[in-house]
Amino acid sequence: MMPESRDVRDLYQDMILEHSKRPENFYRLPDANRKAEGFNPLCGDHFTIFLKFDNDTVTDISFEGSGCAISKASASMMTARLKGKSKSEAQQLFAQFQRLVTNQTNKADDETALGKLVVFSGVCEFPVRVKCAILAWHAMMSALDQTSAAVSTE
Repeated sequence: MMPESRDVRDLYQDMILEHSKRPENFYRLPDANRKAEGFNPLCGDHFTIFLKFDNDTVTDISFEGSGCAISKASASMMTARLKGKSKSEAQQLFAQFQRLVTNQTNKADDETALGKLVVFSGVCEFPVRVKCAILAWHAMMSALDQTSAAVSTE
């Protein structure tokens, strides 16, 4: 990953703050056929992910809950990115996002596939915030797998 200029980091921060203030898909999906909760006891972030999953495709996705700017923006951008994706595509995006926020990648392929989600690349510099960024993603994976237990970052 190339070092980012101050202007790029500011742009990324602005995008995260915008998604936190005006999240996309922030409502209870009335016809969801899968859902899962995610909770970060360390900071209190708590989200429920609602999925409509038909024919191996995420046809719709939304979330409810509360959390810090990073967790809410991550949930917002995740839901926008996953609509229309197959289960395997969603799993692949989860793995790519997890590598991004834990600084386990230097592959341009991951960043290209993630699109706007690359704004979370700086999270790896703050290990305690990684759990904030990844919480909704873990809940989404639980919903996809139809796991009934709530997901916790601890």
